Amino acid sequence: MQQSAVPELAHTHTSPMQWVATATAIAGVVALSSVLQPDSARAAQPGPTGTSVAAAAAAPDPTGVDFPIECGPTKVLVQKKLPGDLDGDGRPETVTVVRCDAGSGTPPNGVYVLTRAADEKKPRVVATLVDPKDRLSVTDFALSDGAVTATLLGYSSADIPSCCPDVKDRAKWQWKGGAFVRSTPSEARSV
Repeated sequence: MQQSAVPELAHTHTSPMQWVATATAIAGVVALSSVLQPDSARAAQPGPTGTSVAAAAAAPDPTGVDFPIECGPTKVLVQKKLPGDLDGDGRPETVTVVRCDAGSGTPPNGVYVLTRAADEKKPRVVATLVDPKDRLSVTDFALSDGAVTATLLGYSSADIPSCCPDVKDRAKWQWKGGAFVRSTPSEARSV
């Protein structure tokens, strides 16, 4: 039989009191760690422009924005909203499709780009991609790789009823040279 190189331990059995002490210590560590959490603004890692990831991820919310659309007694209805960094500055904008909340018919859409500077409390409209005065309805609205795409349904003349658009067009907007430039997407086809 070979002798152990380690001296005999003073004790090899645990008592219930040692288990209670261990459980109490672990509970204390867990309780203390929940109290000493860093707040989210300081816990976020710096983003590409020096802003925190948490701040950069917050796209402007269209709630309460004064859209340049006349709805008379009805409210403005935000139909769709998509966040994304359209100008490459590291802060997301929000592109919104809005219309008047009419009870019937097909009210025209407006497409607006919203932003909010760090010192502003409320987002603001910085670009109008589709003006409601053009009597267009927006479908297939998407945002990908910094470009906004949509299908626009319109009218060939003022005599066409609002229920029945007879013109279909694809549009793409991309930030170039300090402005949104409209083009036709390469996959667009005439109807």
